[in-house]
Amino acid sequence: MQVYLVGGAVRDRLLDKPVRERDFVVVGATPEQMQARGFRRVGSYFPVFIHPQTHEEYALARSGRPEAGSSGEVIYDRSVTLEQDLARRDLTINAMAEDTQGELIDPYGGREDLQKRILRHVSDAFTEDPIRVLRVARFLARYADLGFTLAPETHALMREMVAAGQMDRLVAERVWQELCGALGETQPRRFFELLRSLGALQRVLPELDALFGVPQPVVWHPEVDCGEHTLMALQVAVELSDDLEVRFATLTHDLGKGTTPKRILPGHYGHGERGSRLIDQLCDRIRVPRRFRELARGCASYHGHLHRLYELRPKTVLKMLTGLGAFRQPRRLTQFILVCQADFQGRGGFRQRPYPQGEDLMRLYRVAAEVTSATQDASLMGRLLGDAIERERIERIGEMMRTINAVAD
Repeated sequence: MQVYLVGGAVRDRLLDKPVRERDFVVVGATPEQMQARGFRRVGSYFPVFIHPQTHEEYALARSGRPEAGSSGEVIYDRSVTLEQDLARRDLTINAMAEDTQGELIDPYGGREDLQKRILRHVSDAFTEDPIRVLRVARFLARYADLGFTLAPETHALMREMVAAGQMDRLVAERVWQELCGALGETQPRRFFELLRSLGALQRVLPELDALFGVPQPVVWHPEVDCGEHTLMALQVAVELSDDLEVRFATLTHDLGKGTTPKRILPGHYGHGERGSRLIDQLCDRIRVPRRFRELARGCASYHGHLHRLYELRPKTVLKMLTGLGAFRQPRRLTQFILVCQADFQGRGGFRQRPYPQGEDLMRLYRVAAEVTSATQDASLMGRLLGDAIERERIERIGEMMRTINAVAD
C-alpha cells in the first residue's frame, strides 16, 4: 500500500499559494484493507475514504471514467498504478503527486505548465465529463492574475465538447457549484468570457449570454454593450465585497435588458420587472439557493430606484425599502447598496465617481426604522396600526430627504 498527496495541494505548494485542502491517492489497497485500518467509506460509485483522525480524503487509485455521469467503467483494483490514476485528471497542473518523502511525481508535465502558466488537459479522457469545461473556466478565473492562459488545443477540445451538445448533460447542482466557485475567484469575468468564447455560455446561462450585443445609452454607458457592462460591474463587486450573494446579484441585475424590445433600444424601460422573471427562471433551472435568489430579485427590481434616489417621492423610497425586506433583514439593504454601487461604477470612466446614494439611503432607512408598533398609539391594531406606521415613516423619510437635498444645494 502506497499513499500519495495529489491534486490541488501539490499544485498550490509549487505556486507558493496557501493549500486549501489535501487529498490522497492510495495505490495497491482494497476497500476492505482501508476499512480495517479505521477509514470510513463515503464514496458510493468508487471508493473514497475519510481518515479516522485527520478527516482528510483518501481515494483508491482508479482508471476508467473520471466522474459519475459519463460513459465507461471505473477500475479501482490493486493493479491500478499512480500514473493511470493521474491520467484521468483534468489538467496537467492537477495531475501531479508527492510521495511520503516529498518527492514530486509528474508524468504529464504539470510542473512545466505551471512555470509556463498554461492550463492544458491531460488526455482525451477530459471529454468524458462536461463539468470540466466549467471547471477549467473557474481555474482561469482563479489564476488569471498570475498570467495563466488556456492551451489552444484545450480550447479547441472544449469547443468540440460544446458543439457535440455535452453541456446539455450537466447536472444542475454541479453547474451552480462551479458558478458559485467562479464568483469567489479574483477574476470571475474570465470564467464567463471563456464560456462565451466556447459557445457554452448560451447553453449554460442563456439569460446572461443574451446581454452581449445589446446596446445602452452611451451617456450613461460609455461601454455601450450590456454584457460588457455586466462583467465590468461584477469586477467592481469583487473589489467591494467578498459576499457571493452580492456578486451573484450584480451578475444578474440587468438580465431584463436581454429581452428589451428592439423598437425601444437603446432604452430599457421595464427591464427590472423582466429581469426579476428571468432570475426566477435561471434560479429554478440550476437550483440556486433562496437567499441568492431573493437578493438578486430585489436588486433587479430596485437598482434603478437607488440611482434616481433624489428624484423619488418619500412614498416610493418606503416602497423600495419594504420591497427589499430591509426592515426584516437590515443586512439585505447593505448588500443592495453594494450591488447598486458596483452597477454604477462598473461603466467606462465611472469607476472613481462617488456614489452618495448608498449612504443617503442608509440615512433614510434609519429614520424610517425608528418607527415601530412600539412608537404608536397602543389602541391601534391591525390595518390601522400598519397605516399609522406607514404614514409616519413616509413623513420622516420626507423630512430627511429635504435635509439631504438642502445640504446638496
